Amino acid sequence: MNIHKFLDLLVEDLSNLALLRIRLFGESLDSPTFEEHLRGITFDLPPIKGEGFFALKAETLFGYLNPAFHVAQWKGKEFPTILYHHGNNERPFNYKFYSLNTFKWILHSRKNEIPANLISLRAAFHENLKEYLTGLQSLSIFVAALSVSVVLIEKLVFFLRENVRRQIIVSGISLGGFVTNLHRAYFNSADIYIPLLAGARIGDVLTTPGRKMANPVLEKNAEKLRRILNFEDNFLKVKGDNVFPLLARYDQIIDYESQKRCYGKQLIAVLGRGHITGALAGARIRQHILDCLGSRMEEKKDLAFKSSNLY
Repeated sequence: MNIHKFLDLLVEDLSNLALLRIRLFGESLDSPTFEEHLRGITFDLPPIKGEGFFALKAETLFGYLNPAFHVAQWKGKEFPTILYHHGNNERPFNYKFYSLNTFKWILHSRKNEIPANLISLRAAFHENLKEYLTGLQSLSIFVAALSVSVVLIEKLVFFLRENVRRQIIVSGISLGGFVTNLHRAYFNSADIYIPLLAGARIGDVLTTPGRKMANPVLEKNAEKLRRILNFEDNFLKVKGDNVFPLLARYDQIIDYESQKRCYGKQLIAVLGRGHITGALAGARIRQHILDCLGSRMEEKKDLAFKSSNLY
């Protein structure tokens, strides 16, 4: 077993210890579909006049949820805009050195070098650990939270269409990568999508036999969970060559073989890492995003990293 696989499995073990206080989706495994949740969400964006933090109150089929976003860099309407969604259980607005914040080390720490407006999104239930655990109590809450993030992206895209003249890029890592692909599957209104360490099979992450995070109840209801959470069919129906995924070959959390099938014949950039070590490859991920920045890839180039560049 290489170090990349080992660290993924270790983190999964530690996560299971934290989740002992609850049983994943223990209250209910029932949920409306993504389509139903998306239709049931209503909220308005606050006035956006520059950089700053913006908290929201979204009405959903579950109840009121609390997404938010941070305009971390605003260079103006002549620049492209990157909308970035964090991974699972991150604290995306905490920029202290010890915080779990992929936006911080991928984009924010080098923002002065990036010729783009930068907007970081925060999913519902991600302000603190107690809130996060609440969001895992039922499947419907989980699907509602993902759907709210998708609608937030759509509202920001609509705002940006009226306020910028350049491309709009949606990207995110792990959980945020699934949100990125969900937006493309159900709206496809941005110019470029860059999902990182994710595909379109959320249900597979929770129900693969032998997974430490998949308990017997989830495995027993695997077909139901996949029916609600997997959106591969809708994703593959989308026309347009506008998605530029990045996966990690040794990923033990978001399985490479399972998720790469979601992209059909689309070229995939591949890191020779696992989920954790891949997420920590800030420079590599940033370069992948920058390679996609500023154009629709009129002359597509091979974005897959050659083995000599993997680390």
